[in-house]
Amino acid sequence: MSNTEKRGLFVRNLLSCRQVLSLLTMLGFMLNYALRVNLTIAIVDMTVPLPNKTATNSSSPSNTNSSSSSSSSGIMSNTTHDGVQVYEERFAWDTLQQNYVLGCFFWGYVLTELPGGRLAELIGGRRVFGHSMLWASLLTLITPLAAHINYIVLIVVRVALGFMLGASWPAIHPVAAVWIPPMERSKFMSNMMASSLGAAITMPVCGYLISVAGWASVFYLTGAIGLLWSLAWFSLVYETPATHPRITSEERREIEDAIGTSTNKRRPSYVPWGQVLCSPAVWAIIITHGLSVFGFFTVVNQLPTFMSQILHFDIKENGLFSSLPYLGKYVMAVSSSYLADYLRQKGTLSTTATRKLFTTFALVTPGLLMIAQVFLGMDAIWSVTIFSLALFAHGAVTAGYLGNGLDIAPNFSGTIFGMANTLSSFGGFLSAWMVGALTVNDKSFHQWQIVFWILAACYISAALVFVVLGSGELQSWNNPPERKKISDVSHEEGVPLKNEK
Repeated sequence: MSNTEKRGLFVRNLLSCRQVLSLLTMLGFMLNYALRVNLTIAIVDMTVPLPNKTATNSSSPSNTNSSSSSSSSGIMSNTTHDGVQVYEERFAWDTLQQNYVLGCFFWGYVLTELPGGRLAELIGGRRVFGHSMLWASLLTLITPLAAHINYIVLIVVRVALGFMLGASWPAIHPVAAVWIPPMERSKFMSNMMASSLGAAITMPVCGYLISVAGWASVFYLTGAIGLLWSLAWFSLVYETPATHPRITSEERREIEDAIGTSTNKRRPSYVPWGQVLCSPAVWAIIITHGLSVFGFFTVVNQLPTFMSQILHFDIKENGLFSSLPYLGKYVMAVSSSYLADYLRQKGTLSTTATRKLFTTFALVTPGLLMIAQVFLGMDAIWSVTIFSLALFAHGAVTAGYLGNGLDIAPNFSGTIFGMANTLSSFGGFLSAWMVGALTVNDKSFHQWQIVFWILAACYISAALVFVVLGSGELQSWNNPPERKKISDVSHEEGVPLKNEK
């Protein structure tokens, strides 16, 4: 038995190769979110209010009993964690600097969505997804050092982190294209929503870590877990069933027979861009995803502001509410995906009908709830209930459009999702700008009602676009003919003469 075979011996009789892949994918997306938002939680403890200039100038430099001392990049604070005094550096960043640190992640994130998806189609999703998480974990480990060195160095590290993680989301589609039978893909794609599960776990865990060990511990823990996950991923996951040393002949035959000719064994060397960009089914995914994520980002990111400004309710202090909507979204993602695959396997609904049905439910429901918010949003209990139900229903997108690229063109599913996620990545910026523009001079409930009407229109419009343009049928351009090189055809019209002596 080879060493490679021995590495997977402990799971040989417990889990199939697909189950191992599914489990590690779920954990990977949980970590993906943790590596992204750890700074969002830690920055509260990393920063201190800017010192008063008058007080600073009048203070005595000879005072050696002060509990904090200035440094080139911040302030050394004497803090107590779990009864133990810890000296850790905190930073005098103003609000603008803090927003730059938090937002610069997306500068790198949007750059690798489309290239990451295409690269995964060419060299394999296992490598792209694995390396994006590996390098993101290493960058997370050096984040405290970067913050101590310089504010600009921290920004560079966060941009690089976004650059790495941007490739991870579209890279998982090519993995599913070669590993997951078509009738099981909804269940597999629900693993992407484990990012919501990661949110529900990361926030309270990181908050506790900060209270007992300081803000730097958040980065050390999430980075170290990321490295362990990377080791497991590269040890147990392989690019294709044919290259897996542990797979049984029965499982390999089941996968390859189910996938058939929908996914090329030889990866297409080029993208038929003309046909891709002229495909209504592709634009249905891109537009629907863009509008859907815009609504989701607005609900998640702006809800605390609304609750604080209008209802004077600090939602961030309510740990139960902070976690339950994310847990609910993941539960909906898994349950709706299992139901979708069951309906398709039984022949109750076609793939097209299934995708349209679940997309409609996942988007029209939040749209109607936003209309309810217009009329009931002045009550805190109603607001919490409405937003929780909206996030819960939105989880059904995994059974709808989210994995639809695998239905229509598995060979180019990474490219399609990369295009869609590039557009949707701007949703966070756009939603923040929209809310800011509407409430900068007037923070009344009337202005927030406009926000809710816009969200309702976005959600319902997204569903209508997919119902009209969406499809679950395999597209003809999924298997484009290979282009011939000049050297391949130079002698096709004749046979070279033999040399005669």
